[in-house]
Amino acid sequence: MTQNPIFNNSFFQQLPGFYTALAPTPLRGATLLYHSEDLARELALPEELFTSAGIWSGEQLLPGMQPLAQVYSGHQFGVWAGQLGDGRGILLGEQQLADGRQLDWHLKGAGLTPYSRMGDGRAVLRSVIREFLASEALHYLGIDTTRALSIVTSDEPVWREQPEPGAMLLRVAPSHVRFGHFEHFYYRREPEKVRQLAEYVISRHWPELVGEPDRFTLWLADVVARTARTVAQWQAVGFAHGVMNTDNMSILGMTIDYGPFGFLDAYQTDYVCNHSDHQGRYAFDNQPAVALWNLHRLAQSLSGLMTVAELEQALAGYEPALMYAYGEEMRAKLGFSRRDKQDNDILTGLLSLMANEGADYTQTFRLLSQSEMADSRSVLRDEMKDLAGFDQWYARYRRRLQQDEPDDLTRQRAMQAKNPRIILRNYLAQLAIDSAQQNDISVLARLHQALRAPFTDNPNDDDMAALPPEWSKTLAISCSS
Repeated sequence: MTQNPIFNNSFFQQLPGFYTALAPTPLRGATLLYHSEDLARELALPEELFTSAGIWSGEQLLPGMQPLAQVYSGHQFGVWAGQLGDGRGILLGEQQLADGRQLDWHLKGAGLTPYSRMGDGRAVLRSVIREFLASEALHYLGIDTTRALSIVTSDEPVWREQPEPGAMLLRVAPSHVRFGHFEHFYYRREPEKVRQLAEYVISRHWPELVGEPDRFTLWLADVVARTARTVAQWQAVGFAHGVMNTDNMSILGMTIDYGPFGFLDAYQTDYVCNHSDHQGRYAFDNQPAVALWNLHRLAQSLSGLMTVAELEQALAGYEPALMYAYGEEMRAKLGFSRRDKQDNDILTGLLSLMANEGADYTQTFRLLSQSEMADSRSVLRDEMKDLAGFDQWYARYRRRLQQDEPDDLTRQRAMQAKNPRIILRNYLAQLAIDSAQQNDISVLARLHQALRAPFTDNPNDDDMAALPPEWSKTLAISCSS
């Protein structure tokens, strides 16, 4: 029989003054709606834990859990927002896995905390399903992210623009520490706490740096590199986060805090997925620059630990790390097995065609995966209006393919393993939400299954791989999502 997981809470034990100890407030009439069986197996969780909503709704705690709400601050939409913190989240504890990993369990929608400000401390089923699906989607696309384990719903209404079913999400991650944690104590003029938090994070996630005289510089440089790599992957797969505030930036460089996210349908460089972002600060093509701006805010918060020259040295690694990671991602999407100086021109040529025509980002690259070096015909041509422009670009693309070693079949398989067939389009998430609100989880389960194999051709999923319907263009996603 599988034993219950083992927990402790080093954040609770080692960082007094960085949180408020607080138990979750259970939802009334809670029901476990859905959970990730794959993640449950990875965490070696016994099946009996999922026979009721107890743990997943905050009604029960497992031995070793020490629940708390973290305090942090941040810049929101480029403006200093002051103290924020876990306004509806509770860090339950850290699961100790047999392989030595430690994973935070974080319950979202867990009730009022001292950091709720004007909020109600709750989440709604709509937003919980979106985060569950998005984090699973990015994980199976190979992008570092928090993971979602369970969805609980209830008969307790939560008011947004209208009453909606209250819900909770249990997510796991190696850490929930954000840039905003460091900002909080920097702006409170508590440098000793900035140092204490930095030492804590390094000891848990960069143990090889403990005791090194230049550990802070090496650590910040790696945070910069991790952030650059994740943003490059977002850009390559066509993902827009939507609300890249500093309190939504993970110190581990992973994707965290899904709200008004969106995947590109038609290729639109200035795509704004968040209808609350009236200035377009977090538009798709702004994400790399915003991430660097956020890293500068982090560096400022760490200025008591390093010299200006050391901070600048760490930050200087961002652009080359971003360009290298993005170049590798896009080269793989185009099917190039080696670098060539003309690769960037070929990529920008394709993206220009796509932008002019409003071509679907995901489907364009998936169709391109069928290209053959010796064949001037392309299934992608049928999707284009500017046939002359496409023919000129495609001839150059084929010549470039012929410079590489892999045969067509090897290259096609490699491209199909990099260019997803299915992504989490907003309308697919909405269909799952609509059905779940009617107590039907079949659409959610089917979509989740498809997102677990985004690169696989499966005729049973053809409807989810098709171009989005016209009605999907009217969907509006805001910060309340």
